[in-house]
Amino acid sequence: MSDRDEYVEKMKARIDQWSADLAKLEARSREAEADMRAKYDEQIKELRDERERAEERLKELQRASEESWKRMRDGMESAWDDMVRAFRDASDRFR
Repeated sequence: MSDRDEYVEKMKARIDQWSADLAKLEARSREAEADMRAKYDEQIKELRDERERAEERLKELQRASEESWKRMRDGMESAWDDMVRAFRDASDRFR
């Protein structure tokens, strides 16, 4: 398996974990009071949008030439760090 294939599999696993964590937040949102639910739903929408952007970046990375995929990987790592922070911030607000 090439470095790119391994990296793609790693990112797919991360996105799958992100989806599972997002589902947990959605469940907590359903249990929240109505006034807080609207705020949670907004944050969840932002997290979904981030996940969709990550999925699109991953598709771009898969289509990239051998030369450019390593540069794209660096950008993906940066984007992933942003998503982790956004998720952590949203998760903290749910507590």
